[in-house]
Amino acid sequence: MTGKLPRVPAARLIPALERHGFACVRQSGSPRIYRNDDGVRVTLPVHSGQVLHPKILKQVLLDTGIDPDEIA
Repeated sequence: MTGKLPRVPAARLIPALERHGFACVRQSGSPRIYRNDDGVRVTLPVHSGQVLHPKILKQVLLDTGIDPDEIA
């Protein structure tokens, strides 16, 4: 993963997670826990209109294998 990451809110990342087989299994406050059939778990803080911190976005993309161009 090279170059700059897009600055996106969590709402734009959720459809990409769902396309890659992740489903929301539970929510406790703002963090939503997504899991796929292989057991990979991702925690995504969902705050209305707020942009995800680049470190959080980078880790979610690394854990899920999603290409940054899919959400930009």
